[in-house]
Amino acid sequence: MESVPKESSRRSFLKKGLATGVVGSLGLSAFGSELADAVANGPRYSNPSDLKITDIKTAYMRGHGTHMFVKLITNQDIVGYGEAMDAVRGTYGVATGSIGWDNMRQFLVGKNPLDINKIFEQILRRGHFGGAQSGMYVAVLTGIEIALWDLAGKAMGLPVYRLMGGKFRDKIRLYCDTASSSESPEDMAAAAMEVKNKGFTAIKFDIDWAGDPSKQDEFNMTASNGEIERMVKQVGAVRDAIGMNMDLCLDAHGRYDLPSGIQIAKEMEPFKLMWLEEPIPAENLDSLREITRQTKTPICTGENHYLAHDFRKILEKQAADIVMPDLHKCGGLGEGQRIANLANLYYVPMAPHMVASPFGAMAASHCCATVSNFLCLEWHWISKWDQWNELIQEDPIIKDGFIALSDKPGVGVTPDEEAIRKYAVEEAPSFF
Repeated sequence: MESVPKESSRRSFLKKGLATGVVGSLGLSAFGSELADAVANGPRYSNPSDLKITDIKTAYMRGHGTHMFVKLITNQDIVGYGEAMDAVRGTYGVATGSIGWDNMRQFLVGKNPLDINKIFEQILRRGHFGGAQSGMYVAVLTGIEIALWDLAGKAMGLPVYRLMGGKFRDKIRLYCDTASSSESPEDMAAAAMEVKNKGFTAIKFDIDWAGDPSKQDEFNMTASNGEIERMVKQVGAVRDAIGMNMDLCLDAHGRYDLPSGIQIAKEMEPFKLMWLEEPIPAENLDSLREITRQTKTPICTGENHYLAHDFRKILEKQAADIVMPDLHKCGGLGEGQRIANLANLYYVPMAPHMVASPFGAMAASHCCATVSNFLCLEWHWISKWDQWNELIQEDPIIKDGFIALSDKPGVGVTPDEEAIRKYAVEEAPSFF
């Protein structure tokens, strides 16, 4: 009979012992100090219940507006990243400020990041008198919430969409936000064809133009006949170029009054838009509902609304046909899922606003995959595509107008800290 080398036999016993618990009952010292040291000094990813947040850091970058990146550090060397957008300017102390009772750090350090909903609710309740209903407070919390999902996924070895209940789809459809409303109809059409040729199946461009020579003055919100004629020519040229099978959206940025909003929406009916976005300011939902009722053009709103509470009002008033939460400032991925599920009760689709980095785009994609009524996700970086691709460590994530959902643990892509430093806001603190 062939003898088994002593060391090989020992390794085999240890392997079986670790699997069956024998080593634990005998004690590591029985197998020598080297093994005991290796186990003591090795990575400790095996017990999520002991996972604790030890620090939070932030970084601010100029890209498409202001980006706030969040980095959560743990006692098990697992790091979670998050990203928040737009309403984060000047919020340097909200997440990590030195005043212990007046920042979000106190609700994070020492806590288990798997308690995502509990931590989110604690921070919201603590900010009841500090702006927790909307705006900068919620935007900063959004970056933290996304980082918690990333951490939880890495700790459990699962992609975020699995933690959120599973997926309805494997890839996320994008619409490309592109040409400026100051351009000629011919240039608009050419830009639209460029987008179509890159594989996108949906496109959006602006129709409001502050410098329109037909505009009465800087403050008047009534669209003149000249302005409306310009819009119709631009949209007509784009529709003729791309055909009817490519979806077309328009954004008015809330720049017009109620009579003009109604007229613009009606003028756009022949072009069969996927939606017209905020023809009037979104604050007055009764006026927005009036436009929605008077036109066949679908009306969309939501990028400047916060938490499910705001979207409940939109849906109850039937103020819009499509809701557009910004998942990087409305409260995060969990809140985005709640908003989508609430909208689904009214048979209303969700098309999130999105101007974040590719990390933020992939995070949003996890949320979009988990809801049945997802329509389309914005992408607004065609003029800065090279910069956009720099911002993660992985290869580019967009192919033919879609993002393939990552199956890696957590969000599945990692912000490139060196690239973020390259575009950093100079006066802001940084996690580098």
